[in-house]
Amino acid sequence: LLRWSNYCADHTVFIASWLKDLNLYIKGTPNSVILNGANPYDFRNYENCYWDGNSPIKIVTHHWSPNYMKGFDVYKHLDSLLANSKYWERIIEFTYIGNLPKGFLFKKANHIKPISGQLLGRELSKHHVYLSASINEPAGMHHIEGAICGLPIIYRQSGALPEYCENFGIPFE
Repeated sequence: LLRWSNYCADHTVFIASWLKDLNLYIKGTPNSVILNGANPYDFRNYENCYWDGNSPIKIVTHHWSPNYMKGFDVYKHLDSLLANSKYWERIIEFTYIGNLPKGFLFKKANHIKPISGQLLGRELSKHHVYLSASINEPAGMHHIEGAICGLPIIYRQSGALPEYCENFGIPFE
């Protein structure tokens, strides 16, 4: 559809270079990349929650979509580590905010139903680290909202996440 729309569009705007690099448009047609941003009124560092090095480090993520590609392979693995070892439980707390895939339940992670706006911003800022494990994410808002709340991001080296997150945390594969 994007390629076909370029036959009649004067200009194409991509929300990430990663999408542009997929060659979904007609080469030579006018285009630009404009990155997403979050509302600083809703998303900011409300709690100034800094890890003291002694209490469990609080990791958080959030997704509206229940799609498994939002990183559930990683979230499920982290949850199983927490559920199967008293050691991990003492050093890590994991909170997932949002919708879950059908039939999926966490064993140990905290699950908060979807929230938005200032309520979401306040909840995110109660944590120490943001985790984004999305696969081929075109340029979602979750990692942006985590970063603008002051959280360092651990992000999967996939999709547009490196472009958005490279100066705000560390990648993993």
